[in-house]
Amino acid sequence: MAHWFHRNPLKATAPVSFNFYGVAGSPAANKICNDLRTTRARLLEMFTDVTCNPEILKNATDAYFSLLQGFIASLDGTTQENKMRFIQNFKWTDTLQGNTPSAQQDAVFELVSMAFNVALWYTKFASRLAGKEKYVHIPRLITPAEKGRDLEPRVIDAYIIQCQAEAQEVTIARAIELKHNATLIAALAFETANFYQKADHTLNTLEPECSSKWRKYLQLKQHFYMAYAYCYHGQTLLAGDKCGEAIRSLQEAEKCYSRAEALCKEYRQTKGPGTTAKPSEQLFFLKLGGLIKNTLEKCQRENGFIYFHKVPAEAPQLELKASYGLAEPIPFELPPLSEQCTAEVYATFDLTKGAKNDKAKPKDEEVKPVKEPDLKPQKDTGCVIS
Repeated sequence: MAHWFHRNPLKATAPVSFNFYGVAGSPAANKICNDLRTTRARLLEMFTDVTCNPEILKNATDAYFSLLQGFIASLDGTTQENKMRFIQNFKWTDTLQGNTPSAQQDAVFELVSMAFNVALWYTKFASRLAGKEKYVHIPRLITPAEKGRDLEPRVIDAYIIQCQAEAQEVTIARAIELKHNATLIAALAFETANFYQKADHTLNTLEPECSSKWRKYLQLKQHFYMAYAYCYHGQTLLAGDKCGEAIRSLQEAEKCYSRAEALCKEYRQTKGPGTTAKPSEQLFFLKLGGLIKNTLEKCQRENGFIYFHKVPAEAPQLELKASYGLAEPIPFELPPLSEQCTAEVYATFDLTKGAKNDKAKPKDEEVKPVKEPDLKPQKDTGCVIS
């Protein structure tokens, strides 16, 4: 289902050596710097490794974050800022801003930027990582996130809501495959459509040049799942001998589906960051069109032979609430502070020596775009989302 989902690009970052020369004044301090360099490089490699799975990525993330926290957390039991927090400059691109990087000399900026990329990787693995922990650290940034940058609340919220919607898509696909009650499927589809609408509205005040493509994707998925909701709600109405209302519900499903098809074309023609999904070519999308058509024809036949109900002018109001099957966020927790990061070791870092050494100044490193693996789409069964 790789071509079912729109994915914005991974964040790119400049290399970081963590070479602090005279600042690291003991073998243990030097080891922390070396381990920071190697664990960071290892984690960045995992983002583009096609063999990487969630367990491997978690181990790589924990290895780096457990050390990085040694440059953020207070190690002496006081509220005083960690003296190593502002020693290293970090550069990261933003997913909606092209290849122009942002730079901050702040380990917290590195933590939240890397955590953002970890979360993106999980979405690309068709999974989901709740971003609650980032809200603890983002307010600590000395330089607030600029409008439209990845760490700005609207962008963060849109990613989180989209993850919830896509996790719930799996539930809908399974419910359809297992032939669950039409009322349940309609309710799940309606709430999923609302998730996509909410994500779209979250981005409506961003500049169109960076958000239009993403918003078109969110809109087409909203209309697609509204079509599902009206289609299955129509089946429920027909089962309750409300044939006229069922016909009107199916007509609304047809309207939403047509709008989703049109938005698919607009989405493909809209320029912007990220991969271009092809939902209208997926069997899951195409099946719905046939289901709506066949169900509507069935309702119209039965109304002509049995019910003779008047078809309402207004579409039925969908006031559906799914009682179970909803996606719940999994809390994200940082790993424990590395055992290497002790107050005694950090006492051997001498910032005064680093200030006198020109080699310690941050270099203007190039930030290269992340080259993600080109995964060919597998045969689409129309249900399995992976």
